[in-house]
Amino acid sequence: MSEQQQIRLQNHRLKVLQHAQNSGNVAKTCRYFGISRTLFYQWRRRYQQQGIEGLRDRPLGAKSCPRSHPPDVVEKILYLRQHYHLPSGLPGHGAFTPI
Repeated sequence: MSEQQQIRLQNHRLKVLQHAQNSGNVAKTCRYFGISRTLFYQWRRRYQQQGIEGLRDRPLGAKSCPRSHPPDVVEKILYLRQHYHLPSGLPGHGAFTPI
């Protein structure tokens, strides 16, 4: 998402929060803007904790993969696959001979 889109999204979410503040009715505000109250309260909590920056979208992916192999192991695997013929263990790929 571009920076301009992030800013537009922040402003929209801020407008929703301000509307609820002015009307005093969260349920009606959520119905008017077509969002759930759970989402509204998430936005409000993030806005209270982080200010306007809290209304930006957050990355969805994990920051790391705990099950990934260390880089040196990956290098060894790639080297072996490129320099040696290692059967895959699947029928028809050299490991099994049909009877």
